Amino acid sequence: STEWRMEREAHYKLHKDQFYKNPLLTTYLKEADYLSLQTGKWWLGSWKDAQFDAGMTHGIPEEGGRHGDKGLEIGRSGLETIFDFISDAQEKTAPFFVWYAPFLPHTPHNPPDSLLQKYLSKTSSEPIARYWAMCDWFDQTCGALLQHLEEKDILEETLIIYTSDNGWIQDSTRVNRYAERSKRSPYEDGIRTPLMLSWQGVIQPKIDSVHAVSNVDIMPTILSQLQLEEQPDLPGLNLMDARQLDHRQTVFVEDFAHDMADPVKPAASLQNRIAIDYPYKLIWPFSPDGQHPEAELYDLSNDPGETNNLVSNKANISDRLKSELDAWWTPSQ
Repeated sequence: STEWRMEREAHYKLHKDQFYKNPLLTTYLKEADYLSLQTGKWWLGSWKDAQFDAGMTHGIPEEGGRHGDKGLEIGRSGLETIFDFISDAQEKTAPFFVWYAPFLPHTPHNPPDSLLQKYLSKTSSEPIARYWAMCDWFDQTCGALLQHLEEKDILEETLIIYTSDNGWIQDSTRVNRYAERSKRSPYEDGIRTPLMLSWQGVIQPKIDSVHAVSNVDIMPTILSQLQLEEQPDLPGLNLMDARQLDHRQTVFVEDFAHDMADPVKPAASLQNRIAIDYPYKLIWPFSPDGQHPEAELYDLSNDPGETNNLVSNKANISDRLKSELDAWWTPSQ
């Protein structure tokens, strides 16, 4: 209804206004004379709201969905928008930043038939075959993007950061559905995702299974490479600085309900706060009424499936991590 739409838009505007009070990566990129492009998923209005120089998402819900509207064509329908942007930046001899956030392997799991047939022969579950095929499709688009950078002779000048918004374990019986304890859960299958950096000739390939990192580290890592007079005060750290990584002890996570209860009060939607000081992981449920349900503590080195709650046996560790969580963020009512 018109009334519902107007109410939603009012709340949505409050949410966007809150977000755009924060330091924006695009602002600092402009300061360093970078051109920036938005493609794919974008939940916060249009690319213009976020101060990109170009983009695909127009941000009008009535004209194309909540995830990113026109931007969601990237990847599934080719990469020409990105290729054209890179050519334009090169003509202007300008450095550039590309936000490539395709709707892959996101639902709907409708891969090309050639990929689907490839994986139907590898599993008896069609839902799993469809998901694997979607991952393959996404991988092919990343390969095409890297090949383009190589053909343009700029691969050695480009820092590439790969991340994911949540974990997804495919349900073996239902298409487009995730299994228990994956997406939207505080357990490892829901929050442990890959974060990869690649810079040919600069970053030596390796697997780091020692340091805990977070998506809050992405912006400080990018800004560390810009010649800025003043760096913003951010909660993350530079992933290319080994000393910073060595000095970090605990990584914090917040887990929210799918639907936002209040656009300006995050605690209204908060479900869990999480602290990981490997090998220990504390999951501390949160209730808006101020009552804390019992926490869960796991030793991930011996119990990666998180089946043995040690909160009673390791009270000193759980109490310390609770104190660290409160020091990091004590939710207000």
